[in-house]
Amino acid sequence: MHKLYTLLGSLLLLQQTFGQTLSGMVRDARTSLPLQGMTVQLIPTTRGTTTDSRGYFNFYNLSKGQYTIRVSSVGYRLTDSTVTIDSRADWKILVYATPSVIQLNQQLVSTPQRSESVDFERPEVTTLITPRDLRQRSPRTVPEALVGATGVFLQKTNHGGGSPFVRGLTGQQTLLLIDGIRLNNATFRSGPNQYLNTIDPQSVGQIEILRSSGSVAYGSDAIGGVVNVLTKTPQFADRPAVTGSFFGKAMTQDMEYSGRAELGVSTPSVAIRGGLAYRKFGDLVAGRGLGRESPTGYNQLSGDIKGRFKLSNRLIATAAYQNLQQDSVPVYHRVRLENYRYYQFNPQRRQLAYARLEGYYDYRFLQSVQLTGSWQRQIEGRQSQRNNNPTAVYERDQTTTTGLSLLANAQPMRYWRMQNGIEWYYDRVGSTRQDVNTQTGAATLKRGLYPDRATMSSLAIFSNHTITVDRLTLTAGARYNAFQITTPEATLGEATIRPSALVGSAGASYAIVPAVRLVASVGSAFRAPNVDDLGTLGIVDFRYEVPNASLRPERSLTTEAGVKVRTGRLAATLLVYNNRLTDFISRVRSGRDSIQGYPVYLKQNSSESVIRGLEAEVEYEFGAGLLAYGGLTYTYGENRTANEPFRRIPPLNGRAGLTYQRAGWWARAEYLYAQAQTRLAQGDKDDNRIGKNGTPGWQVLNLNGGYRWKFLTVSAELQNLTNEAYRTHGSGVDGVGRSAWLSVLVSW
Repeated sequence: MHKLYTLLGSLLLLQQTFGQTLSGMVRDARTSLPLQGMTVQLIPTTRGTTTDSRGYFNFYNLSKGQYTIRVSSVGYRLTDSTVTIDSRADWKILVYATPSVIQLNQQLVSTPQRSESVDFERPEVTTLITPRDLRQRSPRTVPEALVGATGVFLQKTNHGGGSPFVRGLTGQQTLLLIDGIRLNNATFRSGPNQYLNTIDPQSVGQIEILRSSGSVAYGSDAIGGVVNVLTKTPQFADRPAVTGSFFGKAMTQDMEYSGRAELGVSTPSVAIRGGLAYRKFGDLVAGRGLGRESPTGYNQLSGDIKGRFKLSNRLIATAAYQNLQQDSVPVYHRVRLENYRYYQFNPQRRQLAYARLEGYYDYRFLQSVQLTGSWQRQIEGRQSQRNNNPTAVYERDQTTTTGLSLLANAQPMRYWRMQNGIEWYYDRVGSTRQDVNTQTGAATLKRGLYPDRATMSSLAIFSNHTITVDRLTLTAGARYNAFQITTPEATLGEATIRPSALVGSAGASYAIVPAVRLVASVGSAFRAPNVDDLGTLGIVDFRYEVPNASLRPERSLTTEAGVKVRTGRLAATLLVYNNRLTDFISRVRSGRDSIQGYPVYLKQNSSESVIRGLEAEVEYEFGAGLLAYGGLTYTYGENRTANEPFRRIPPLNGRAGLTYQRAGWWARAEYLYAQAQTRLAQGDKDDNRIGKNGTPGWQVLNLNGGYRWKFLTVSAELQNLTNEAYRTHGSGVDGVGRSAWLSVLVSW
């Protein structure tokens, strides 16, 4: 092991004394003004950077040869420029970027194969929540930033939650990432959860949703898709500079007061930026006839810092820390429907620290190396007391995750790129429960929801490949993953299982004409049983769960095909898919009638199911700055084993809108809709968050607008103009009624 670390260190620190330097500037094609924050990629290498405050970028230690400078950013068309490097030491290039309001099929994405590539050229389809979206819409939470996104449906068990459904799956079957690091851990529950809301929305730079199986690149849980939240990254500057910002937002009827302050420093070799945020969320005020839903409000405090350090022209280090805590987050439907005096998460806390070392080289079989070490801790406290019952229950689950990943990118031939990687994660679970008699003060210690000191480890090796020949792009990859899950249990005995999985994928993208590409792919995926599956004992949602230590990994096989279009005025995608699920872990009624008044369930590999659907989206620019857009998502699920609908399948849903952006101004009218969902599984019928006849359809109209001028951005929105009373399928709270918010961002 020591020799391995020595070899890795040598590769990362390897230097090349002689090489050429390529410098450049990016300007607006209409105004000729320099553009800051533009993404610049050097092809065929894996190097990338962003432009500084004067529009400059630099690449050092280049070998002789021909390169393509690819420039992209939201609000501009992707631009390629070619330069040939010869024996001269320094080269300079000027790139003009053309403004565009179209975003679809115009961006670079990093999630599908863990390195930047052009979304339009790949077989997969990725939904992007861009920096412009985040700036203009000022989302209350990260989950709410996904509302209306094609292929994604948001369920909210409580006002402090928000669980994305990707292709009909959520919770354990949808993988959540932060800067490429797993948020999913050993205690992720099946069905909806609140963990995506433990990320401060104003710390986010972009969100990428891979709408396809992602197990080859990321391992367990990526059956429905992958949601990768990319936080803001400080940028180097050609001369020392101090940067900062202040964000404030207020919402009517005291539903939100948010503030965040950031401060940073940038030099040619050091860039650091940190932020502090406080948010006070009042009770949600729903639509016509529903009014204020209490208790739903809570408070949130967060802080984060990220630094980048240029150790040499070939070596960059990144270090980051995030800390977010929410206090007294009520679970509204428990209080409203289950005779609780109170039921709340207190505290809900997440901490993440990671260090990343990136080395860039010019060798055919080693272009770049990325080594990432991470530490993450999630704490979930649950406090509850029933009406007319003196016993208060205090539960606390803590999951600590350590991770290490090594990625190596190479380009053995000009048309062949590959990435090889090794990945390791280790989870340790602490779980306690204390019942306190509020009249006498007597406290009783009991087993927590999970076995205390349970562990889960994962070790994987994987390889991804992309071959591009003229109009054809082919992708292929494979991963082998081994696990060990141990659940020490005093009463039921210790259980250890060692499942493993081998998965693969292949895809093709073919340009029948430059503006139209046919895409198709097939991929297998899996989800290993976790501690939540093997060791849950207690009340979960509307049922009482008991453990089962004889579970196997879930498996899936996804096939999909579609078309992508990208012209100067039109962008569109249309995709159909079929996901076959086998050995799916589902809850089944046990032989016991009830415990504490709840029906008793346990989990088994008892289900074979299929989920299929259609996803479509389009953007069309009528004139300078005037854009019409729309999206449609249809999902059908069937549990073939039980001969019933698959649980929690979202209804037909989508959005349509018209937006105008010009000279810093923007205005948007957006229509969101969902049909009624009456196809219910038995589990849906047993769920008190869903009516016996299903969830009614709904329609919502929002108006958004604002102005961005130099250091100032002002955004405002009128929500739910018709005051529609509605609830997204499976949610425990209703949608917000007629309301308004205003946000101000001052940056320098």
